[in-house]
Amino acid sequence: MLFKSVKDMPSIGFGLWKIAPDACEKTVVEAIRCGYRHFDAASDYGNEAELGRGLQRAISEGLCSREELWITSKLWNTYHNPEHVPAALERTLNDLQLDYLDLYLIHFPIALEYVPFETRYPAEWVFDPNSDQPKMKLAKVSLSSTWYAMEALKKSGVVKYIGVCNYNSGLLHDLMNYSNVPPEVLQIESHPYLAQESLVRLAKSYGLEVTAFSPLGSLSYVELDMAEQSESILEQKSVKEIANRVGCTAAQVLLSWGVQRGTSVVVKSMNPERMKQNLDAESIRLSDADVSSISALNRNRRYNDPGVFCQAAFNTFHPIYD
Repeated sequence: MLFKSVKDMPSIGFGLWKIAPDACEKTVVEAIRCGYRHFDAASDYGNEAELGRGLQRAISEGLCSREELWITSKLWNTYHNPEHVPAALERTLNDLQLDYLDLYLIHFPIALEYVPFETRYPAEWVFDPNSDQPKMKLAKVSLSSTWYAMEALKKSGVVKYIGVCNYNSGLLHDLMNYSNVPPEVLQIESHPYLAQESLVRLAKSYGLEVTAFSPLGSLSYVELDMAEQSESILEQKSVKEIANRVGCTAAQVLLSWGVQRGTSVVVKSMNPERMKQNLDAESIRLSDADVSSISALNRNRRYNDPGVFCQAAFNTFHPIYD
């Protein structure tokens, strides 16, 4: 499989968020055995070195070639200053044991004060974690200057495609106006409770591919006290009814919904059987009525919201969504 354009990005990716480092290598190899070729990583996840070992192990065992893999990573908030962007990518590439990335994204439209690698890596959100009241420390770095550094990475060939995460429509409009090399991918939280139809439509009108993280909704956030168990989309009556009629799992229904609306989706599981089920969702076809029924569940419920968790966990109020 060779990726001739960003449109060739596999529609179902394996996400590395919250995969424990000691389980990551084995999990990645198993995911590749199950058929995954798209891996969504980030320096902030704290497991890129282990991901790299998993990728190299799979390649050495003949499970895949590097050219068959689509590897995404993300620039963390503390490296937004243009002089730090190349070093951040170099650290990621070294950890992944790769010569290039298929896709590099700005993780959040939030610039934080620089934290050297030798001080702490991943740098995470707070500048002073040992303080009695640790806080975020914002940096005066424009998003445009960071983007121009991303453009330079693409021009150098170490990154094939570039894009952004967690941008709203206003930031996307602005980016399209000041960029010399436009973004090719927008990654956002999107699931039936947060369909973001207008933002998806806008991104596509600009020619961007859209990737949805947390496509199953609240599952990853309950243990972080950022969601309630009762919010599970998988338990929705309409979702269960469609799953029973089509002959698939509720999770497959939600993933198929995401793919059919023209987004790629990033999902994860530690269970090999569920890994395969999730990947098989690509071949499940929902009727237009089913897609509309699931879309109607939208309630604009966002789980990954810095305006909420930064204040709760980092003593800093810093919303990026209105």
